[in-house]
Amino acid sequence: MFQATARNLRNQRIESAVKTLFLAMTILLVIPVMIVLGTLVVRGAPVISWAFLTQDPIQGMTAGGIFPALLGTICLVVVALIASVPVGIAAAIYLSEYAPDNWFTRLINLAIINLAGVPSIVHALFGVGAFVLFFNFGTSILAASLTLAVMTLPVVIVSTRESLQAVPQAYREACWSMGATKWQTIQKIVLPNAISGILTGVILEVSRTAGETAPIMFTGAAFFLPFLPQSVYDQTMALSLHLFVVSTQVPGVPDALPYGVALVLIGIVLLMNAASMTFRVILRGRRRW
Repeated sequence: MFQATARNLRNQRIESAVKTLFLAMTILLVIPVMIVLGTLVVRGAPVISWAFLTQDPIQGMTAGGIFPALLGTICLVVVALIASVPVGIAAAIYLSEYAPDNWFTRLINLAIINLAGVPSIVHALFGVGAFVLFFNFGTSILAASLTLAVMTLPVVIVSTRESLQAVPQAYREACWSMGATKWQTIQKIVLPNAISGILTGVILEVSRTAGETAPIMFTGAAFFLPFLPQSVYDQTMALSLHLFVVSTQVPGVPDALPYGVALVLIGIVLLMNAASMTFRVILRGRRRW
């Protein structure tokens, strides 16, 4: 019968201590999140109702609902996704599958990493100069969404590139040996096996896009609008800006109202993320390795 030596017992104690440390760190990360969510639910749930979600703000935004801001947030996220996801995936395909390993490619990769660290207020100023003024889109959903797309583009590029590079090289070589072109290999083999990782980047983009305030404040979001946007060239309200306004700029707002707006905003993000994650799990089950 095997008897543990002193070294084995010491290793077991170290293993147990490391496991306990990691568990404690995980709990410390989860506790603040649960406190925030619990506070929002307890203080914001009383104002959540069908009327709150479908009515316009009234009485100087101290009463009524959040429908224009809710609709505006969805429009901003959808247009930003349409603008950034195809461009981000195309750029990642080029960098991963076509670009040679030289100084220019490394410079592009460095620029992408640096772009991810640029503060959102800088992106806002860029959006004003590029989309509002230069392209003459004005303060509109289109200008705000394109600003958000530029801001979140590095997330899509990096996650897509990592997913493409995770596909085994043997898959590509087997496809090439059958006479397929490089694009046919990417289209039929590489992308289907990398789609779950690509969706991870999309999920991260949705989360950041829905919660940003500074970029849309200068490019397309309005303090208050008595009408719904009719096209992407109109301004719109947004939940993130509406939350800032009712929390800091409007007197006489009921205490529960800002918490209700924040709860709806988080609910939208969680709902979109849940849909993307479900789709990702389904596609991951089809992966061949």
